[in-house]
Amino acid sequence: MRTVFLLFDSLVRGALECYGGTSVHTPNFKRFAERAVTFDNHFAGSLPCMPARRDMHTGRLNFLHRSWGPLEPFDQSFSELLRAAGTYTHLVSDHYHYWEDGGATYHNRYSSWEFIRGQEWDKWKAMVEPPLERFKTMYHAMQQPQGGQDGRVQAMVNREFMREESDFCCPRSFDAAFEFLDRNRGAKDWLLHLECFDPHEPFFAPARFRERYPTGYTGPILDWPRYKRLEEHDLEVRELRANYAALLSMCDFYLGRFLDYMDRHDLWRDTAVILTTDHGFLLAEHDWWGKNRMPFYNEIAHIPLMVHHPDFASQAGSRRSALTQTMDIMPTLLDLHGVQAPETVRGHSLLPVLEQDKSSREAAVFGMFGAGTNITDGRYTYFRYPEDMTRQMLYEYTLMPMHLKSLFHVDELRGAQLVEPFGFTQGVPLLKVPARRNVKGQPTGHQGQGGGYEDTTTVLYDLKSDYAQQHPFRDEDIERRLLGAMADIMCAHEAPPEAFTRLGLAVPDGGGHG
Repeated sequence: MRTVFLLFDSLVRGALECYGGTSVHTPNFKRFAERAVTFDNHFAGSLPCMPARRDMHTGRLNFLHRSWGPLEPFDQSFSELLRAAGTYTHLVSDHYHYWEDGGATYHNRYSSWEFIRGQEWDKWKAMVEPPLERFKTMYHAMQQPQGGQDGRVQAMVNREFMREESDFCCPRSFDAAFEFLDRNRGAKDWLLHLECFDPHEPFFAPARFRERYPTGYTGPILDWPRYKRLEEHDLEVRELRANYAALLSMCDFYLGRFLDYMDRHDLWRDTAVILTTDHGFLLAEHDWWGKNRMPFYNEIAHIPLMVHHPDFASQAGSRRSALTQTMDIMPTLLDLHGVQAPETVRGHSLLPVLEQDKSSREAAVFGMFGAGTNITDGRYTYFRYPEDMTRQMLYEYTLMPMHLKSLFHVDELRGAQLVEPFGFTQGVPLLKVPARRNVKGQPTGHQGQGGGYEDTTTVLYDLKSDYAQQHPFRDEDIERRLLGAMADIMCAHEAPPEAFTRLGLAVPDGGGHG
């Protein structure tokens, strides 16, 4: 089998025409949907970026055990398993988090890889004395660096070297993928993982894509929202949304070039293509910007997924309502290449769903380390929070003590203890490290955005009558049922005891981890 795994970051489901979007020009996502099976009930798992990728690699949730971090020595990556079975795997990506401390073990699982430099605060171009005064004039106050650890200066420097469209990372990433395909498309057994950081912020796109979305805004550059509550006026909101739309339109254009390549070389008949994202993004909906300080509304957690498989060409253009999740990607990629998923995998191959629209799960749990633990059954979404976010007990279980862009500090590790293995750690004991606290006393594993979790009220939404999640309500019977399903799923993932107690749940007999 030949497989192309296309992963875009922060791809908002509701912005795509194939999911009913009308405000952004995305004809090529729609064009691919006509070739593929489109999943209407697909949800995130662990959030944000690298936790989502760990779910994709291992086929199980990881946010119940630790924050942002690398693949662990006991993790069984789809790419490493495919390599061991004889499938060549190649990664092309401008997602620079793979090359930071907190993601440094992912790319080495592939047979080969290519890193496209320059996204966000990738430490790409060196400028000892950047023109800070000019930057202050060029960029909106929302985008100005805040303190010495804010990488926005590096991002501003990187943008100085992106003048032509061919300089941007998205075109360069697709060009690298085409180079791989030109050289290898005739080979029999390979997986190409093409991963674009776009349309992740900053929402910086060539002018020809931006011209489609006029706003009348004339102020400094405003294309990089901070993760915070909405304070901007309507014109600023329109400007930020327009810049996201422009970046998404660029992704759509280069996706179109990929589809043209598939057409030109008749690859649809023997090549599977999976297209999805890690999470969405709030563009002022619910009065929030971002994805990780607020509840995981549908704009963040309900994500797109489209799958083309040559053996199911007759299903092209059809849709599926089965409840699926990020962790299902891993066993699907293995199944495509005839590799058995390990017993530790909790996701399910999507290939049976291509044949028959039948769910393999009754509910899906999703969330972020230290934040709420959330569940959906496709009809209802339930956000469950600890009663006191500042007093919860929380520990990182790891053998790779790395945060997003740093090692764990020695002060954190002084409180570590060695604990017995979990079932999924292949007999390996782990460090149990007290979670780092932010300035509000809340646990945090995602550096770089500041602040603490807010809107931490346990709520229930009916997605049938209130998909926009504007009218929270409480219902004891529904909550009791969803909490029971949540406890069962957490137990299946061997969540530690404190993961239950922080939510007011009893630790199941024989469940958790002592």
